[in-house]
Amino acid sequence: MTQLSVWEKESFFAPADIIIAGSGLVGLWSAYYLKKLAPKLTITILDRGLIPTGASTRNAGFACFGSLTELIANREEMGEDQLLQLVEWRFKGIKRIRKTFDAKVIDYERNGGYELLAKADPNELRSHIDTFNRLLKGVTGQQKTFRLQNGIIEKFGFAGIRHLVESSAEGQLHSGKLCQALLRLVQSMGVTVLNNIGITGYEKVHGQILLHTQHDFPFLCSQLLVATNAFARRLLPQIDITPARGQVLVTSPIDGLPFKGTFHFDEGFYYFRDLGSRVLLGGARNKAIEEETTTEMEITDKIQHELERFLSETILPGRHYTIEHRWSGIMGMGGEKMPILKAVNDHVFCAVRMSGMGVALAPVIGEKVAIMMTS
Repeated sequence: MTQLSVWEKESFFAPADIIIAGSGLVGLWSAYYLKKLAPKLTITILDRGLIPTGASTRNAGFACFGSLTELIANREEMGEDQLLQLVEWRFKGIKRIRKTFDAKVIDYERNGGYELLAKADPNELRSHIDTFNRLLKGVTGQQKTFRLQNGIIEKFGFAGIRHLVESSAEGQLHSGKLCQALLRLVQSMGVTVLNNIGITGYEKVHGQILLHTQHDFPFLCSQLLVATNAFARRLLPQIDITPARGQVLVTSPIDGLPFKGTFHFDEGFYYFRDLGSRVLLGGARNKAIEEETTTEMEITDKIQHELERFLSETILPGRHYTIEHRWSGIMGMGGEKMPILKAVNDHVFCAVRMSGMGVALAPVIGEKVAIMMTS
């Protein structure tokens, strides 16, 4: 059995008021707002990895709130009121990121967002744009959240695309630098962050929560927050979470890359952006839904070949490049798009199921769960 020193017992491994499972974006934002609301709380964040590796540092770095066709589909699934609530949370979250961190620290750029459409009835498309501009006016503060910009398709060099819908309010950032900045911020507020500690279970012992990990010394807290998103069922098996792997690739630098911004295609299942003079492309999960419903952080030939096809045929036709990086991350989906934000019991809370929008949602969800836990 590992023998802890008295110093370790009374500092790093001391019983905490709150332990947060997961040091990703939701966990970090939750710690930030908990400390703002109750500075005297002792808070420890535990993460099973060296760094947060679910989706927080493995996403595409989009600061977005939903493409037009994605929102159309979501409205049919969840209704107008819930959709507007969700978009408002995403939009507020992006604003809070920008307010909290200097743009240069997290490489934030507001180059706008676009959706590519290979086919759509022009009159129906304009009708949808008018409808959602009216619906979102109170959320974004813009008369025209979406605009039809077919005139720049040729300039951007895309092939096989008939319509381009612009959303000027969207931006992009560096996911790793955002996590690092948040980590530094919460540590400066007195939050302890410990890595390589996987929580395998918990139980209530004498009014406290005892966490089970791979280590033989105890972790005790008064409240536990599960913020592990796609991996939450390991601690909360009854919860409606479905893992969804998102695969990504990045090209070599491309001379005269003709576009900047974030781009969506096929209801958001394909997404790409400029990364300096390179192109980052991810998605195509809908080509192999069953295989991509997994927590295994691997890449597959099937998805990577589909991404390369879309890259060469649609995004960069006739261009010369190589693929320099490939990776995958695990998103948390479920039967509904709304995040799960609730008290499991008097001592255990959860903030999970970001449905691929964790960058934008995490600041708002973090604040909401902090209020719930301190009320």
